[in-house]
Amino acid sequence: MKELLRTTDPTVIAFAQALLQGEGIAAFAMDVHMSILDGSLGILPQRLMVADRDLFLARAICRDNGLTPSP
Repeated sequence: MKELLRTTDPTVIAFAQALLQGEGIAAFAMDVHMSILDGSLGILPQRLMVADRDLFLARAICRDNGLTPSP
């Protein structure tokens, strides 16, 4: 799996997952429950992962919808 997005905004992760699901690309959010460690301040970023084979298309979908994918 490759990292598609990294953000501290959970709405961006949810939006990206909805976009990718609509295109048939499976995505997995990582570090979602890390807020327990930072005291629910939301300072630790969450990551959205996709399969290696879907990374190119997933990045294009994100860019087309105003999201900046990880390099």
